[in-house]
Amino acid sequence: MQPLIDNARMFGQRPEEFARLAEGQSPDVLFITCSDSRVVPALITGARPGELFELRTAGNVVPPYALEHPTSEAATIEYAVEVLGVKDIVVCGHSHCGAVGAVVRGDDLAAVPAVRDWLAHAADQPKCEDPADPTVAEAVQNHALTQVLRLRSYPCIERRLSEGRLGLHAWYYEVHTGTVREHRADTDSFEKL
Repeated sequence: MQPLIDNARMFGQRPEEFARLAEGQSPDVLFITCSDSRVVPALITGARPGELFELRTAGNVVPPYALEHPTSEAATIEYAVEVLGVKDIVVCGHSHCGAVGAVVRGDDLAAVPAVRDWLAHAADQPKCEDPADPTVAEAVQNHALTQVLRLRSYPCIERRLSEGRLGLHAWYYEVHTGTVREHRADTDSFEKL
């Protein structure tokens, strides 16, 4: 913890770099990814403060849209699209994902009931030929595509897509190499950016 405290103390020593942030935010991208500590959106993209609006959930899950049962995730998505006017949304899965791995392996999650229930209601079983693969690459990529499809059910996203004012992207980040791949519709595969 001490290195984090030391950095936080030094971080506040450069107020001139952050003064413009007090004027508001206008990020172009909503970046939806996993809560995993190895996935750092600003590090992956090189974004500076104010450039990304982030949504981090266990397994980068986008819950189904249900107005009668609002979620923090749905509120974040709606705010990003309707208030901030983001132009793109990236759903970024990652290799070695514990949440997706647990789903494809059918792990017993009785000891973590909130995790179990979150994954059960919010994630479909992703297609995976080899659930023993520690990277769970195929499953994570399929899962990211499922979350992009689920985003299309959100009214604000459906409207912006029909107006041609929003782009949806599925990314796959390899934590063991640092490589980022994007799904390409023309080849239906994840290729290096």
